[in-house]
Amino acid sequence: MSTLVVFHAHPDDEAIATGGTMAKAAAAGHRVVLVVATRGERGEVADGYLEPGEALWQRRVEETHAAAAVLGVSRVEFLGYVDSGMMGTPENDDPASFWQADVEEAARRLADILEEERADVVTAYDENGVYGHPDHVQVHRVGVRAARLAGTPKVYLSTVDNDYVRAAMAEAVASGVEMPGDIDPANFDVGVPAERITTTVEVGDLVDLKRKAMACHGSQISESSFFLAMDPDMFKVAFGQEWYILVDAPPGTVETDVFAGC
Repeated sequence: MSTLVVFHAHPDDEAIATGGTMAKAAAAGHRVVLVVATRGERGEVADGYLEPGEALWQRRVEETHAAAAVLGVSRVEFLGYVDSGMMGTPENDDPASFWQADVEEAARRLADILEEERADVVTAYDENGVYGHPDHVQVHRVGVRAARLAGTPKVYLSTVDNDYVRAAMAEAVASGVEMPGDIDPANFDVGVPAERITTTVEVGDLVDLKRKAMACHGSQISESSFFLAMDPDMFKVAFGQEWYILVDAPPGTVETDVFAGC
């Protein structure tokens, strides 16, 4: 059996982007380790959701462990950086933020975990952080560098198949589904073109588990949110595949498993 380390920016990113891959790996007997760069301090939360005196980061740490248990994760680690907020906001300038972290130093923190775990596979994000969030971009930089430092054999960049998602959204709109006001299928600029994808992991049979893990992050993903309010068929279309780019993949690489060749 092999060890998979998934590296994410904030609590809930893991359930949304790689939850199916994690659950599939754990079910197959692989060791799954989740590393999160920040505790999600800058997230938004509804008034009255937190207990008196409870900080958002405390709740998000609890939610991460709950989701990890659902997905079969063996170990959860936080690197200890502060959430940087959205790109272009004042929070980006916080010296303690992940965006301001020295890449080499942060990579060394992650590399120590990769070496301790003798990781066979590590995931980060694509070079744009999937959608441009500063912490996601930094996950790309730090994750790729850490893998080099640790000598981790396989490095995957978690991403989104932009062509697939645009087509799925257009079909949904045509069938009468109303998208959230800030989502325009015609100008959906998330992820990468399909031609860049090397690895598509089918997780349709695990979407119920993935949905349960997402629901663990109730401070950020409420039951009435667009994601969790989807009917089961639409949710499976939206979340039944997870996409990756294998770093340094030979031309023409097409995979369905991040453990291929391990």
